Amino acid sequence: MKESLAERLFHLKANGTTVRTECFAGLTTFVTMAYILAVNPDMLSATGMDKGAVFTATALAACVSTLLMAFLSNHPFALAPGMGLNAYFAYTVVLSQGYTWQMALAAVFLEGLLFIVLSLTPAREGIFNAIPRPLKLGVTWGIGLFIFFIGLQNAGLIVADPSTMVAIYPFRDSIASGAIRSEGLGAILAFVGILLTGILMVRKVKGSLLIGIFAVWAAAIVLELTGVYVPNPELQMYSVLPSLAGGFAIPSLAPTFLQMDFSGLLTLNFLTVVLSFLFVDVFDTLGGVIGMAYQGNMLDENGRLPRIRGVLLSDAIGTSVGAALGTSTTTTFAESAAGIAAGGRTGLTSVVTALLFALSLFLSPLFLSVPSFATAPALIIVGLTMLGGIRELDPADWRESIPAYLTMVTMPFFYSISEGIAVGILSYVVIHLFTWKKGEKMVSPVLLVLAVLFVLKYIFL
Repeated sequence: MKESLAERLFHLKANGTTVRTECFAGLTTFVTMAYILAVNPDMLSATGMDKGAVFTATALAACVSTLLMAFLSNHPFALAPGMGLNAYFAYTVVLSQGYTWQMALAAVFLEGLLFIVLSLTPAREGIFNAIPRPLKLGVTWGIGLFIFFIGLQNAGLIVADPSTMVAIYPFRDSIASGAIRSEGLGAILAFVGILLTGILMVRKVKGSLLIGIFAVWAAAIVLELTGVYVPNPELQMYSVLPSLAGGFAIPSLAPTFLQMDFSGLLTLNFLTVVLSFLFVDVFDTLGGVIGMAYQGNMLDENGRLPRIRGVLLSDAIGTSVGAALGTSTTTTFAESAAGIAAGGRTGLTSVVTALLFALSLFLSPLFLSVPSFATAPALIIVGLTMLGGIRELDPADWRESIPAYLTMVTMPFFYSISEGIAVGILSYVVIHLFTWKKGEKMVSPVLLVLAVLFVLKYIFL
């Protein structure tokens, strides 16, 4: 029997998956990360960048880089301009340090080129393989907690609190002020969505995450149409009804396309900005890939990810392509874990996600109307799935468990995957150096170098 094109390209049978499962997974990944199409333009527009152009650049960068991931690695990861990196771009580099957004784009472009060089050499792959298994486990669990925390934020179930830092949403105060009809109702719908998704997962219903997302969105649409849910832009709670007032025209890319300014290239401060982008991008990507690969059982018996060079190269090229189009650093999204949890195992998942990003250029009013509280239940459930291997490490083995534990807890509390990896590596190296016994294997030279670099980073960057 003649093989299908999908089978020849992505080896579905060998990976224990089907076209249908991969399509479900790709759609799930897209829906959980489509918020970037709304958030990124809004954030970067604070620098003076054209919002419509940034939207187009965001969608195109996500599409191109995710297609590269599919065909260079055959892994189900998706990429887009990353959260955190876009905030650093807008609020630190441009608004605080005084660089123009054109110069910030140049820094991202150069960072991407450096990333490509690292990806074509054994250096970055060596970093991945040098990370010991306890830290890989800690990264997996940490990303799970990080995704869980993001899900709670998107749901509106937790809020900032001046005394306790974080607290549950104040439903009583919300009822008194009338906000219960917008943000409070969003939090309630999200919690119902968590329960619904959980029930579907227990019953092993195909596409549970996606069903949960669209069920919450559909309920919100009905409640808005009946006047129960009242949009309130001041509370960041917008209409959930698709708006077609502006039609389906694609915003022009011209205001940001190839607008990079390299005039500050030879200054020390500019090089520091480039290195800062590179540092965060490298370790956010490494951490995300490690965690998601472990979740999807993609690591080999030595804890290594096959075809990792393709993964790293896709991420690196995507960064430079995104900067040329006019957006901040493109990186591998932790939300890809949602598609992996839905069964995605090959690059076909990434192809579906990429095509949906391309489609979003024409149907942006529809995709952007999915509220964050509707995608939150999927993130929260996915966070749980990444804690599955927590029994694989003995808590009584302090040398292994303390670094893994610190890696896990610092990611959500520091709100950064890369900071979690930094704390994990530093603690692992210090603990093992001061407890080393004769006859034991020494700490990897790569880890020693990384530990020194992390210390220098905290001192100078």
